[in-house]
Amino acid sequence: MIVWISFLAAILLFLGLDLGVFNKTPHIVSTKEASKWTAIFVTISLLFSGVIYWLYGNNYIANPDELKPAAASIKYLTGYLIELSLSVDNIFVIAIIFSSFKIPQKLQHRVLFWGIIGAIVFRGLMIYFGVLLINKFSWTTYLFGGFLIFTAIKMLLTKEEEEFKPKNSLIYKLLGKIIPITNYVEKEHFFVKIENKTFATPLFVALIVIEVMDVLFALDSVPAILAITSDPFLVFSSNIFAILGLRSMYFFLAHMLEKFAHLEYSLIAILSFVGLKMLLKDFIEIPEWVSLTFIALSLITGVIVSLQLSNDKSPKKK
Repeated sequence: MIVWISFLAAILLFLGLDLGVFNKTPHIVSTKEASKWTAIFVTISLLFSGVIYWLYGNNYIANPDELKPAAASIKYLTGYLIELSLSVDNIFVIAIIFSSFKIPQKLQHRVLFWGIIGAIVFRGLMIYFGVLLINKFSWTTYLFGGFLIFTAIKMLLTKEEEEFKPKNSLIYKLLGKIIPITNYVEKEHFFVKIENKTFATPLFVALIVIEVMDVLFALDSVPAILAITSDPFLVFSSNIFAILGLRSMYFFLAHMLEKFAHLEYSLIAILSFVGLKMLLKDFIEIPEWVSLTFIALSLITGVIVSLQLSNDKSPKKK
């Protein structure tokens, strides 16, 4: 329990420093600043595998699966890479939402900050109930595995999905029935008073749409991580570190998302792999290092192929 409290306190402390110190004044996040923070988050996330090794090696945390320190570290890293890879689609959607609601670049950081707070809460609840279901009803493992295979097949067969239009979404329409919505952006405020009546600004609407979309994306990523381990702390910590890095990664990748168009095939391979792993768990035992290697190679291959094809299509200077 002490480890859980310390971990959550550290995350909240960082988020407090982020909004109150590092980004107290709204500003446009440059590619250089975003790349710096992305590197910091990735480094901290990878180094945390050493903390995992130490915690499990000294029995400082409940270890329901009786994992050895090395196995726990590998499971954490595998879960982190899965969540990070599946976050790429989330970045595409966030870019569309910001564009649709015309959110100024200097205010996007604030929206994503509160989006992360909500994501931590919702992911925590989904992980809690997911672990509960797997531990109480073992057959749900096959259900999650089948769902991941279905998702992978759907991604493979869908050539061109209809572009997501936030203002035509059910979320936007339902929100409009609850509170009036204005197109006016008042600094960094989520609500404004107009003729003594409270209106939701585009910032608040974008935040709600992003939160709902994150929950939908979590329906894929949470079961995928549960295929690696059902240890609550490993699943939660790997999720949280990936979510924390998502914001800086968005600003880092926002202007070159088209370069990673072929990364989707890596996601299909990863979802298929973890889905099959869940379905065949009683017949084939796949070592943790194999899972980590496969996922890492899938990501690296997807990035290299995407960048190569993107460079081949770009006009060459004469």
